[in-house]
Amino acid sequence: MGGIASLLVGGGLAWFLLLDIPDIHSVDDYRPQVATIVLDRTGKPVDAIYKQYRIITPLSKMPSLLPKAFVAAEDSRFWQHPGLDLWSILRAGINNVRSGRRSQGGSTITQQVTRSLMLTREKSYTRKITETILAYRLTKMLTKEEILYIYLNEIYLGEGAYGIEAAANRYFGKKSSQLSLAEIALLAGLPQAPSRYSPHNRPKAAKARQRYVLNRMAEEGLITNAAARKAYQQELHYIAPYKNKILSGYFTAHVRKLLAKQYGQEALFQEGLTVMTTLDSQLQAHAVRAVKRGVNQVAKRQKTKNIPQGALVAMDARTGRVRALVGGTNYQQSQYNRAVDANRQPGSSFKPFIYAAAFEKGRHPGDLINDAPFSIRNRDGSVWQPKNYNNRYQGPTSLADGLIHSNNIVSIKLLQQAGLKPVIRLAQQAGISADLQPDLTLALGSSPVSLLEMTAGYAAFANQGFTVRPVFITSVRDHTGRRRQWPQPRPNKILSPGTAQQIKRLLTLAVQYGTGRQAAAVKNAAGKTGTSDNNTDAWFIGFSDRLLAGVWLGYDRSRSLGKKETGGRAAAPVWKTFMQQTKK
Repeated sequence: MGGIASLLVGGGLAWFLLLDIPDIHSVDDYRPQVATIVLDRTGKPVDAIYKQYRIITPLSKMPSLLPKAFVAAEDSRFWQHPGLDLWSILRAGINNVRSGRRSQGGSTITQQVTRSLMLTREKSYTRKITETILAYRLTKMLTKEEILYIYLNEIYLGEGAYGIEAAANRYFGKKSSQLSLAEIALLAGLPQAPSRYSPHNRPKAAKARQRYVLNRMAEEGLITNAAARKAYQQELHYIAPYKNKILSGYFTAHVRKLLAKQYGQEALFQEGLTVMTTLDSQLQAHAVRAVKRGVNQVAKRQKTKNIPQGALVAMDARTGRVRALVGGTNYQQSQYNRAVDANRQPGSSFKPFIYAAAFEKGRHPGDLINDAPFSIRNRDGSVWQPKNYNNRYQGPTSLADGLIHSNNIVSIKLLQQAGLKPVIRLAQQAGISADLQPDLTLALGSSPVSLLEMTAGYAAFANQGFTVRPVFITSVRDHTGRRRQWPQPRPNKILSPGTAQQIKRLLTLAVQYGTGRQAAAVKNAAGKTGTSDNNTDAWFIGFSDRLLAGVWLGYDRSRSLGKKETGGRAAAPVWKTFMQQTKK
């Protein structure tokens, strides 16, 4: 008999040890996957980075009725039973026998916690027995408050949300502390079957479940019947699923890359980081609308259903803080970030760097260069004969007019005189990291660059010769509120104030009288258009007061935007539309 007993005990112990049980002896051992929360410049959540969308929240920060609502709906005897409720198990067993299937479990909140933390979702009697044993064990190690804390942060509530804080944000765009009784009752009805009671997909079922929760709360004396009726009659306003992804997805995707590079991927899912960004949500919405309007206007003019892509970057010229970033026309359809990851030929928008380098070497806006056709013999024996865009030539032309009217011949000859190395060095100092081809076609913007870097490069012209790298993140804190180290770039002087002022004045004239006239309606506007060969890429980069913005339009597969779709016609109106909205 002793041997049999030892065998049974040993077998039971071995079976228990084989279970996948986390080592939870206190609530401090509860360390689930949590989301990294991304905030805009005002502290408003705009995105989350996660494997499981969960935001840990203590009971003390929840509305007092919220835990009570979940207990009333899921486990009314939670505070009395030892982790198991025999009456509920018996009732569920009788109903299962009657129905001929295991449709009800009679699980307590403690059992649901063990199921979520320790076991698979498989429905079997063996799993049920295991769950029961573990629930009893958990009750011995944790207080009821600690079990409820884990439950309310662990439970799946649909729409990818784990825990009540994530669910409050996902369904209502609120913190859990801001929830009304009606909203609390709606969420408390979800644990049993989140998809069946989804307010987005099955609103009638969700409403019926909400009524059940309110009735249970009234029966338990938690609220009055009048309060239950009032809450049931309250109209609920749900936010559109993943609305923020549609508006700011390209911006926050880039923030994710920066965070992963600094801290590693796992930190984003384990450390509960809170990231304050430079994003201005209002400007971001304006930017999205401006880009969509611009590409649709191009398609309408060209009478094509093949709508081009577009990108926009807006930043504070003094601090480098990026206020808006659009990397395409639809983030849900394509996550490729054309503002950051796409290098495209900038056309004439590169020319200000040539003029700035020349002015730094002593040239002046009034100096003359002969605007006349010429040819250059290449090393391979071929001949290059550059032309002006309109095939017209003005003879002796001032450098000022050369930049204002985007004259190709004047720019190429000025590049010859200023030297390739000083121009390339200046562009690199301005933040352009792409390889710039060391030949005279650089004057025509032949070397592909990114919109983000080109836009940031113009900061030196707007900011008295100082440039600064683009800034997306201002601070990072961990789940305890402790600030994490995050590098902040400092302004770097790359031009004399005199040269910067000269370029700024010429770019202002380029908007008033030159190729950028489509942007002239913006007060104090200064900027430059860019168009690559065959109208493949259309650019406009400019600034007004402290806000600097760049726009690019084109097709991903480098096809023409269409006849006359230059930077002035296609991109400048997008810039104007966006900048005019920023003044409202």
